[in-house]
Amino acid sequence: MTESTLRAIVPLPFADAAEAVRESLADAGFGVLTEIDLSATLEQKTGVTLPPQLILGACRPPLALQALRADPAVATMLPCNVVVAEEGPSRTRVETLDPTVMAEISPALAPVAREARDRLTGMMDTLRHRTEESDATAG
Repeated sequence: MTESTLRAIVPLPFADAAEAVRESLADAGFGVLTEIDLSATLEQKTGVTLPPQLILGACRPPLALQALRADPAVATMLPCNVVVAEEGPSRTRVETLDPTVMAEISPALAPVAREARDRLTGMMDTLRHRTEESDATAG
């Protein structure tokens, strides 16, 4: 599904990566409205243990308002889900739906989708930069 997502692999343990994602989202102007511990929820409901995985529901209220005014049905796609998933002891995947997918559904959302994509791409770049610095000082 990577053709419709924005993704970064960071060389950090899961908990450190989750904190770095929260900080990078804040730097990009997003707040985290919801946090779902997907692995814990699935274990509770199915008994299956999975590697740690969080879904952070990120929102930038001015963009959300602009999107809702352009097409009220966009509420079904809010907030932006940012997934933080452990892929190994010091390897974490960070992924979110590319907001430009919203413009494919509703062309009126194109300007908002472009700005959201720019901000989320910037967040991923900030995250990579933070983790490269952290990796360099650790080694």
